[in-house]
Order: sequence, then C-alpha cells, then structure tokens
Amino acid sequence: MSDPMDYRSAGVDLEKAERAKEGIRGFLESTRDPNTLSELGQFGGLYRVPPEALEPVLVSSADGVGTKLKVAFLTGRHDTVGQCLVNHCVNDILVQGARPLFFLDYLATGEVAEGVVEEIVRGVAVACAENRCALLGGETAQMPDFYDEGEYDLAGFIVGMVERRALIDGSRVEAGDVLIAIPSSGLHTNGYTLARRIVFDRGGLSVSDPMPGLDGETVGDALLRVHRSYLTVLEGELEQGSIRALAHITGGGIEGNLPRILPPGLGALIDRSSWDVPPIFESLAEMGGVEESEMFRVFNMGVGMLALVAPDEADAVLGRLRERGEDAWVIGAIEEGSGVRRV
Repeated sequence: MSDPMDYRSAGVDLEKAERAKEGIRGFLESTRDPNTLSELGQFGGLYRVPPEALEPVLVSSADGVGTKLKVAFLTGRHDTVGQCLVNHCVNDILVQGARPLFFLDYLATGEVAEGVVEEIVRGVAVACAENRCALLGGETAQMPDFYDEGEYDLAGFIVGMVERRALIDGSRVEAGDVLIAIPSSGLHTNGYTLARRIVFDRGGLSVSDPMPGLDGETVGDALLRVHRSYLTVLEGELEQGSIRALAHITGGGIEGNLPRILPPGLGALIDRSSWDVPPIFESLAEMGGVEESEMFRVFNMGVGMLALVAPDEADAVLGRLRERGEDAWVIGAIEEGSGVRRV
C-alpha cells in the first residue's frame, strides 16, 4: 500500500507558511497609521479615508518587479526588490498628484529557503514606512509546481488619494512649458531582460564581478539599486500647485512615457546635451552594441521623473529642488506637434 499523501509531500508546507506569517507580522504593524482599521489575518484589509478630506479622489495602480527578480535570485539578496515595487507604485500615482494611503502585495513562490519571504516583505514594509503608506495585507502563495526552486514573483497594488481640485491630469500643459528632469537611481525596474542578456550572456559577467565603468561596484549591486521614490522631493511642489504635469519614466523611456501626459496637439523637445548619461547605461550600450535610439526606447537613461512647469516658475522650482538635494536640470520644453524629439 502506498504511503498516505498530504499537502507537505505535494510541495506545500503549511507550517513554514505560518512561521513566515508570524515573521512578517511586525513589518505590517510598523506601517500602521490611525486610519488602518484591520489586523493581519482578517479576510479583507480595512482603511478609513482620511476624515479631513473634502472631495477625495482615490487613485490606484498595480505593478510588478519584472525580471529584475532574476538578479535577486542570482545574488541571494531579496531585501531591495520589495522597495522597488512600492516606490514604483508610489511614483505612478504621484504623477496624478496622489499621496499613498495603503499597499497590498502578492508573492508567489516556488520552494524557497527559510527566511526569504520575510526578507522580501521587510523590503516592502521599509518602503511603505518611508512613503507613509500602510501595508494593509497581501497574499503569499506556495506554488512549487509553477515556479522553479528558489524563484518567485512579486506584484503590488497601491491606493492613494488626491483632492479633486489638486488632481494633475495634464490639462494645464501648454506649448512653451519647461521640462525639469529629476535623476533616476539606476535602471529602476525596467529593461532588465535586455540588461541581463547584455551583462550575463554577451559580457560573460557574474553578479560578483565589477560592473565596467562603475568604480568597483559589483554587477549585482548595480543592477539591484533600489528604484527611488519621488514623493518626498515633489510633495512640496504639489502643495504649491507649481507642477502642471509629471511623467514617471519607466518602460519605454522618455519617448514612451512623456506623451502619455500631454494634451492632443503637443509634443516635446529634449536637449540631449543637457545631461551626461550615467555610466551604467553607457556600459550596457558598449557591451551590448546597443544603438542610442534603442537605449532611449528601453531605459530611463538617468531620468527618473519629469516635471512640467510654466516658464516663469521654472527657476524657482529648480532652485527648491536643488535645495532639497536634487541634481535636477532643465532638459527641454513643450512644443506644438506630437511625440518627442531629441536634439
């Protein structure tokens, strides 16, 4: 007679899952705020719309980390990808003027080592706390028949709020408006399928090798740089109403994302000479023999966020950003037409 089967023999360890749940409880609690009404373990997360809101508009977004996770698997370092996920989502709703309220994560795993789930969720919680966003809950699914051993997928869902009168929708943008660029921290979370092919296949490098052109920073560290959040640096400008539109530069680069927030009949002129492309992008282009047009189509090229402001506001906004420690610069202007021109 065959041995009796159970869930563990099929690949799902409920006791391990329970230990992980207890391990992440403290992370969730560290992000609670007065509007968090539910506890970990309830079927649904409860969050009160801030009572001081006059005409609140809820803004939501969902995203994943993509194949940047493959680099985390190779390095065995799992604390940064959760931060990347949260910050990406925060930036996406910030573009419409919203501040985050709460966040939910979805983590699906193959067979992973003890402590990996906690490390991932700790990164999520760290970024939630930094962005003043409650980690309301989430789902962790063991799927050993679906994912290879040591691998997982990570996605997140954010809800934020903006007063209706302060909603940013691009309708105020006019020809002649100035484009201010705020730098990225690296690749952020886009272009990793190409980047990995260049570095590991074409370049023959490992995650522990120095990344060419980066003064000793390893390949793993360079590729796992945290996708930065722009909430803190921009919320003062949002309160002043000086920003007419924002564009988060993600997959598709400047040319794919800037037109998303422009009214019909308007395009943009980008001055390529206004900034030095960071070495990591130059290194990828050289190793992979990637043409400049393709680099700009895939990567952010050192520009993480674009702020559109009126010409008579540009110097003041730029000055305040620099006072906050941002190496921001004027990268171009809005013009009549369509699309993005680089000169």
